[in-house]
Amino acid sequence: MKNYKFVYNNKEYELGEENCSYMRNDEEHPVAGIERNNIIELLCQQEMVDFDVEYYDQPCQNCSDLEKEKSKYFKFLGYHFFIYTKKDKYVISEISKEYEGTTFNKLLKQGIVDDSYIVNLVACAECGDYTIEIEQCEV
Repeated sequence: MKNYKFVYNNKEYELGEENCSYMRNDEEHPVAGIERNNIIELLCQQEMVDFDVEYYDQPCQNCSDLEKEKSKYFKFLGYHFFIYTKKDKYVISEISKEYEGTTFNKLLKQGIVDDSYIVNLVACAECGDYTIEIEQCEV
């Protein structure tokens, strides 16, 4: 599997198989045909992926320690994008090259897709351990 690398505040992060603590696909309507390696591949095809700072009330499970756990907020880096499905099977993402020049509504009207999901990538700003969550949503 290819890894995805990015730099934030002069620190390099690498998203790969070994530092993904978990991937959660929507529990009620999981998406077929999309795995961790597909998501990393989509990221690698992008010229500009902009991870933003996000704060959570739970520490990173990989690098948490007692001193840091006294904090009320924990710093992570997040990136989000949409994927589209037909009958719960992955079809295309909004960051795919093939998506350029179209919209979800156009694809919906053409019968190419029928549902949308958000992919949340969240990396610990300290150790780089990351998670992937796919959740059904309305666009």
